[in-house]
Amino acid sequence: MPTSPLVLVTGPASSGKSEWAESLADQSRRRVIYIATAQRITTDPEWEAKIQAHQQRRPPNWQLWEIPQDLAPGLADAPADSCVLIDSLGTWVANHLTISDPAWEKLVQELLATLKELPAIKILVAEETGWGVIPAYPLGRLFRQRLGTLTRHIGIIADEVYLVTGGYVLPLHHLGMPLDSTQLLI
Repeated sequence: MPTSPLVLVTGPASSGKSEWAESLADQSRRRVIYIATAQRITTDPEWEAKIQAHQQRRPPNWQLWEIPQDLAPGLADAPADSCVLIDSLGTWVANHLTISDPAWEKLVQELLATLKELPAIKILVAEETGWGVIPAYPLGRLFRQRLGTLTRHIGIIADEVYLVTGGYVLPLHHLGMPLDSTQLLI
């Protein structure tokens, strides 16, 4: 295992992905920087409760960086001896749904380059959205396509990939092999 691995934790909603990612970060024995991509919505009690549940699970010594937009530049500031946990890619994608495809492609390339270069341990949480009904509206289809492709890009370069579903953690990096990334479009 590399000294600064890239780990992807993916799965459906409420599957335990964040909890698994948090346990991996805790096991790193490094200073943990928790990067929250969510934006607070004080008028949405359900969303606020979800954020609060995440906050209550985290150890008090973990640093919190709230980075809903500029993820690559924010990651670049992480110390080499840290463990960076990004929760979640789905929320980060949702925060960028209104930008053009060329601007999105640039953001993805910047993020991928930063993830490859950053010497810290990197743990990313991503939701699986493409296993259900095709969204009936264009913005939903754009979200599903962008998140699915981004997750695939990261999975291909990741050292470890876990699928959390049905109460189990499956180590995909041991069970499967990555697809050819040369044909992958953003």
